[in-house]
Amino acid sequence: MSNFDNQLYQNLMLGDYSGEGELIHLITDEDEESNTKEENFSTEIPILSVRNTVLFPGVVIPITVGRQRSIRLVKKAQKSDKLIGVCAQKNPNMEDPSWPDIYHVGTLAKIIKMIVLPDGNTTIIIQGKKRFEITEEVTEDPYFLAKVKYLEETFPKEDKEIEALEESLKDAAFKILQLNPEIPREAQVALDNIDNTPFLTHFLSSNINAPVEAKQKLLEINNGIERATLLLEFMMKDIQMLELKSEIQKKVHTDIDQQQRDYFLRQQMKVLQTELGEEGPEKEVEELRLKGKKKNWPADVSKHFEKELDKILRMNPSAAEYPIALNYAEVMVDLPWNEFTTDNFDLKRAKLILDKDHFGLDKVKDRIIEYLAVLKLKNDLKGPILCLYGPPGVGKTSLGRSIAKALGRKYVRMSLGGLHDEAEIRGHRKTYVGALPGKIVQNMKKAKSSNPVFVLDEIDKLSADFRGDPSSAFLEVLDPEQNNSFNDNYLEVEYDLSKVLFIATANALENIQPPLRDRMEMIEVTGYTMEEKVGIAKKHLLPKQRKEHGLKAKDINFSKDAIVKVIEDYTKESGVRNLERQLGKIIRHVAKSIAMEEEYQKKITPQMVRKILGGEVFDKEIYQDNSIAGVVTGLAWTSVGGEILFVEASISKGKGKLTLSGQLGEVMKESAMTAISYLRSKSEQLDIDHRVFDQYDLHIHVPAGAVPKDGPSAGITMLTAIASIYTQRKVKSNLAMTGEITLRGKVMPVGGIKEKILAAKRAGIKEIILCKRNHKDIEEIDDSYLKGLKFHFVDQVREVLDLALTDEMVSEPMKFKFDESPKQAVGS
Repeated sequence: MSNFDNQLYQNLMLGDYSGEGELIHLITDEDEESNTKEENFSTEIPILSVRNTVLFPGVVIPITVGRQRSIRLVKKAQKSDKLIGVCAQKNPNMEDPSWPDIYHVGTLAKIIKMIVLPDGNTTIIIQGKKRFEITEEVTEDPYFLAKVKYLEETFPKEDKEIEALEESLKDAAFKILQLNPEIPREAQVALDNIDNTPFLTHFLSSNINAPVEAKQKLLEINNGIERATLLLEFMMKDIQMLELKSEIQKKVHTDIDQQQRDYFLRQQMKVLQTELGEEGPEKEVEELRLKGKKKNWPADVSKHFEKELDKILRMNPSAAEYPIALNYAEVMVDLPWNEFTTDNFDLKRAKLILDKDHFGLDKVKDRIIEYLAVLKLKNDLKGPILCLYGPPGVGKTSLGRSIAKALGRKYVRMSLGGLHDEAEIRGHRKTYVGALPGKIVQNMKKAKSSNPVFVLDEIDKLSADFRGDPSSAFLEVLDPEQNNSFNDNYLEVEYDLSKVLFIATANALENIQPPLRDRMEMIEVTGYTMEEKVGIAKKHLLPKQRKEHGLKAKDINFSKDAIVKVIEDYTKESGVRNLERQLGKIIRHVAKSIAMEEEYQKKITPQMVRKILGGEVFDKEIYQDNSIAGVVTGLAWTSVGGEILFVEASISKGKGKLTLSGQLGEVMKESAMTAISYLRSKSEQLDIDHRVFDQYDLHIHVPAGAVPKDGPSAGITMLTAIASIYTQRKVKSNLAMTGEITLRGKVMPVGGIKEKILAAKRAGIKEIILCKRNHKDIEEIDDSYLKGLKFHFVDQVREVLDLALTDEMVSEPMKFKFDESPKQAVGS
């Protein structure tokens, strides 16, 4: 048997695996059941139950036994006649079967070899001898023991039907060998060597691709022709299945490239993931489908989403489009579709929140309360498009957060500063590499609500280049009549933005496209007065800075005079951003003293402010006096609020040349030329010697030459300065003015009135000259801003000069000297 032992696992015909071990079906030398005599076998034999296999006479198989009952049986038999009965289990999953759980027709087997494995299991190699039927169940313990009756097989020796069956069985077996490449080619040689029909049926019955129940049925048949016929029927079914499988494979088979190989490997991975309980592509899609069913989206969107999921399932997971399609579906399901937060209609509470968070800004607060009131009454209102414009640091952006808190809505903010790609608004086509939805849709996804307060910060800082014009893209977003069907290039379906409360912020309206400006409701957020800044510092800035620097209220105390000194001498702005920085410096100085356990003064006084912050940055009293001719105070608007500016004019003997300095823009240069032309035409009425225009050079300068200046605000200021220098009359003290002029002497209105008035108050101005048409702007300003100021509303330039120029000459008036034969003026 040594040669048989060496070749046992090499002469593999067919294989299977069961709980009892690996079954290897081999041809044996003793291939005729009839060679064994019944009288040689005992009628009371131990029974070994096996799983997932049926042993047939003449076949050799190895079995690994692990149950204690089976190990005891094998060891007992090995020491005696080495004969055991082998019966198949009805339920292969049963660990401890009893008599009703095993088939009562089995095969007597002889143990050829027993091997004890290192893991404690025992492997036996057995050979089937003769079929039997259990007639009496003797005992179950310590192993199955039964009385049996051996079954005879009726098989005619010489018969044409038998020959035909034998040939048919061999042909079917060879056909299976051809169709199934997994069976070793040596099996064909083994089949050629079998010339015994009964053993051929046993051998093929043991190795056909059929369940245990079918094999057991073949074992129980005594009539050899009947068994061979049924076996042939099973084999023909197997051949049909193999042919169908081969046909399908031929239809779908193409030359295997890298992609198909990857797909095959991924399919195997998918099966393994499923077995291990890990997520596969189908599970991801099903999870998205379940999320989609919970969405309250329109029918057309739902249909589109389902279509996208079906497309994903048809895709190869290794294809480049797969992650794009999956990401698209995830974006769609993560977006809020008709998912709204409940608005809080307690108007008194909303007003309290707005008043607590922001000092002043009454016009903005009133507009928000109005919106809430209408929404409360109607319960269905398209979100308005508000645009808060004003200088930096006045609280435009933070106001959006307070509005969200007052309404009980989600808050999102989108910074537009420097945005120059239209795709940032409308999104990219999803077919592009790295495609993303636009920032509008991205922020709606973050908000997880269809009606958030959406702040569009710095909308005036949008820029355009070859990638498109983002301002034009906003025309759809910010149109209440269109944004209920906003089209993002990435989404490909319409998205409703009509319930969003958009709040845009801007510093200068001039930089916003007129069509875009037309779609928004403009609300001016002006600069703060001294009193407002003191209130904001006490109520908001100081508590915030103390908290950020780890101090308590008892650690530091600011006097009102100290706050006023910081505002007047160390800040020059309409907002409070720089004021907060300066207060932070003082608080850090105190924090350092506390941390180093040094003595310090808890009450901050103006003297302490100067000691900590150093010398004053800005002069408290900017306006000086009117002792010099040709110096007039004007009012200007800048991006950081209003400020005063001086227009200085001087003349010198020359040829009527005009010089402009101070980095003036084109508009201011034109204003100067217009003023000179007007004065030339009205020289006699204004008591100006006409020769001065040709024999004296005029120089107009606006200080702070390093700062570019432009705008239609300095027309009357320049004209007054030139008139003052030509007439040598004093300009009225504590007077400032703003307005544009025409050649006919009309005074034109200008903008930024509130910021200019605040600048005048900071500089100590008492009187202001404005165009009559700016009177409406003054009516909209709170009386507290106007306290201590006197306004003169004019329509003609002559009125300006009458108000601005006094009859008093300057202390050292210039003495004009004219040539008798004046030369023609050069330059203008």
